[in-house]
Amino acid sequence: MSHIKDMRQKVQLTEHTVFNVNSTNFPGTYSDFDDVWSQERFEERFQIDIISLSETDMEFDMVGIDAAVANAVRRILLAEIPTMAIESVAIWNNTSIIQDEVLAHRLGLIPIKADARLFEYKQKDAVEPTSEDTLQFSLKIKCTRNNVSSDATDPNVLYKNHRVATKDMEWVPLSGQEHLKGIRPVHEDILITTMRPGHELIMDLYCVKGIGKDHAKFSPVATASYRLLPEIRLLREFYGEEAELLQKSFSPGVIKLVETPDGQTMAKVANARLDTCSRNVFRHDELKDDVSLLRVRDHFIFSVESTGILPPDILVSEAIKTLMGKCQKFLHELDSVNIGKGKHKKGGKKN
Repeated sequence: MSHIKDMRQKVQLTEHTVFNVNSTNFPGTYSDFDDVWSQERFEERFQIDIISLSETDMEFDMVGIDAAVANAVRRILLAEIPTMAIESVAIWNNTSIIQDEVLAHRLGLIPIKADARLFEYKQKDAVEPTSEDTLQFSLKIKCTRNNVSSDATDPNVLYKNHRVATKDMEWVPLSGQEHLKGIRPVHEDILITTMRPGHELIMDLYCVKGIGKDHAKFSPVATASYRLLPEIRLLREFYGEEAELLQKSFSPGVIKLVETPDGQTMAKVANARLDTCSRNVFRHDELKDDVSLLRVRDHFIFSVESTGILPPDILVSEAIKTLMGKCQKFLHELDSVNIGKGKHKKGGKKN
């Protein structure tokens, strides 16, 4: 019975392969298990636990779901959460050494601190920007020479405004945007270009709403990934040098050494969550047959790193809302098909 439970719930790692990667917990696979899906059973099993949360990083556990659902959340985070990014640049003067096209591309990748939920998507046929769909920035800067000793060689001493950074971008509120606050680049020290005396930049930057599916510059996350919860089973007790070798075979913090009442050193699993799936333990013949490496199939450890546009917990919430919207749309389509079939049958001829 325990073997069947492992087949249903665990992925097994061996020295060279990974076993039991396909889900088998569906009706009819095992005669001793009732795997019929039910709303009540799902609600009882499903949970989300936040492990750590900061302004830009979040780690949380999502338990009781299939890999397809977890992957859908990850893909939505990467490609379907809207943000504001620079889409077009009006370059009035550029005498720096960087080409207009390269400069515009660099500007487009700058993350903008603005809540895209407050804006509408810009229509393809729209010509003039409006307060509902566009943010405007201005970049006007000129490099000049400082009056310093001729022996100086440091550009920071010799020149003024020789480094053009995001702090030099000034938000220009459009009519109707006076109530908005804090519109700016996420970071003030992102280098845009460098200049020398006589070089000048004068340009207007226009931000619009978009999603990462259209262009990577709209993606609100730097990384969004997940892994299965590790489970490590010691099939026998390890003492002395074997215990120390076992500890070195895993990431720091996974295995701890404890002292037994008779003064020996014994290995224990301290925190399997820290395991990075290196499988170094299989390099040692005296250890590999007595350690079982597993992964819990429906326990996903998510890591989300925001670009700073929105906090990571807001991004995850928006991703789940987007997934719910997709499900509702699919159910609506199914209902429409069923209604259509019903009308066809009702109006058809009887045999």
